[in-house]
Amino acid sequence: MAATARRRDGHLARERMLEEAMTAIAEDGLAALTMSALAKRLGTSGGHILYYFGSKDRLLLEVLGWSESALTEERRALLAGRGGAERKLALFLELYLPRGPRDPRWTLWIELWARTASNEPLRQAQAEIDRGWQEDLESLLATGVRQGRFAAGLDTAARASELLALLDGLSTRVVLGQRGADRAGALRTALSATRRLIERD
Repeated sequence: MAATARRRDGHLARERMLEEAMTAIAEDGLAALTMSALAKRLGTSGGHILYYFGSKDRLLLEVLGWSESALTEERRALLAGRGGAERKLALFLELYLPRGPRDPRWTLWIELWARTASNEPLRQAQAEIDRGWQEDLESLLATGVRQGRFAAGLDTAARASELLALLDGLSTRVVLGQRGADRAGALRTALSATRRLIERD
């Protein structure tokens, strides 16, 4: 019983650290997130944070994974829900795009992209997260083909990859606050491009 309680307490402590790290990114930006700054926000020591995560790279990866797990649940619920493939695809695009400039999840993604070339664990973790989005989008496109809503013979793997690359580009522009880039405009562009990529003959 005591061991179970310690594991539960440890899980809750780790969860609180991840949540506080995401809040810090949203409020102050990623550059301001250091192990010591996070420790100060939590009223603990930098050594305590290091005990759980070991390095800032690992902390960033854990925060991203924690955030993505919630999105995965939303995505799977969307796919399993009622409604046609076209409607679900529009909702999928909305879920993927950032909420606006400095969206903390997307800020993390951009930071990790810059680090993955020289960090194999980060690269593998990123690939796993990307694979989940890719496979779910392929499944959604395949459903649309079966329903006769999307083009017959559609190469679902290629189209899913193209759409995700487009969404990554649009999302980066939004989260960096580039001139003329906002969520609503990005969504319009994504929907327009998607229709051209999957439309029936």
